[in-house]
Amino acid sequence: MYKVLLKKLLFLFPAERAHHLTIALLKATLALPGIQRVFRNLYQVQDPRLHRQVMGLDFPNPVGLAAGFDKDGTSFSQMAALGFGFIELGTVTPKPQPGNPKPRLFRLPQDFALINRMGFNNAGAEALATRLRNTKRPKNLVLGGNIGKNKTTPNELALEDYRYAFRALFPYVDYFVVNVSSPNTPDLRALQDKEPLKVLLDTLQAENRAQPDPKPILLKIAPDLSNSQLDDILDLVQSSGIAGIVATNTTVERTGLSTPAHTVTDIGVGGLSGAPLQKRATEIIRYLRRQGPTGMTIIGVGGIASPESAREKLEAGADLIQIYTGLVYEGPGLVKRILQNLSGQ
Repeated sequence: MYKVLLKKLLFLFPAERAHHLTIALLKATLALPGIQRVFRNLYQVQDPRLHRQVMGLDFPNPVGLAAGFDKDGTSFSQMAALGFGFIELGTVTPKPQPGNPKPRLFRLPQDFALINRMGFNNAGAEALATRLRNTKRPKNLVLGGNIGKNKTTPNELALEDYRYAFRALFPYVDYFVVNVSSPNTPDLRALQDKEPLKVLLDTLQAENRAQPDPKPILLKIAPDLSNSQLDDILDLVQSSGIAGIVATNTTVERTGLSTPAHTVTDIGVGGLSGAPLQKRATEIIRYLRRQGPTGMTIIGVGGIASPESAREKLEAGADLIQIYTGLVYEGPGLVKRILQNLSGQ
């Protein structure tokens, strides 16, 4: 139904508008009597073979919704109805910010890809914390909190932004992801350099360990890093003692696209996600697993749009996977198809 009807309708609208329409439609549908049960039958796969224990957390299945879809925690209950085992909220910053000017989200249908330059548009860490405090969480759903810095915060003060968001969300999420890899906040990726990243991770982990019940912390990295940069990051993961890595964020590369070059140029800057990222993200996962410390968690994301591409990430070494762009092109049935394949159904 999605590809035959709903996708064609949604693709008539600008991409960001279609995103909000999708969420509104899902909320309205799930509010109807009896529809929750229908969705359980349509989209959810309950199978003990899908259970994963990762980072000391119990995941009902290994397929998650990547950060960026539900920045402010307004729809995680509804998205959980589509069968996700975990949902990552954010990226959230200490202060609210509108993000970059619109339009800032673009489809590349010929490449099954998106380009975004959203710019961490969100209502702020306190707003998300309040919503999580007042919203009933679906049973067994694992929630992650993806944290970043405000656009106006200089890099030399970025540490305080991450600490603020960490503290605000700590009581309400199960794990954290430190986002220093978005290409859409000026100079943010400079925080991936070894020295500033060491200070950031060591400080957050020290604060984390001071809590009675520490939470797993992961680092989200760009796909545009060299092997030597990946080696530096692996050193820091080990020395700081954080739980692992989310690989990967969007890319600034534009090579090998089927979309006409003039169209890509007209879109302008932003992070590319979807099918063009599949190969590179898998390469990085495989490298991290081979070179990284034993027991390090890897969440694989990038170009997952089928059971085969999901299995590819897991076989490369990912413990868990996340999807976003694949959902736009394949629809809500993608999660179930992946889970059925992984459980041998």
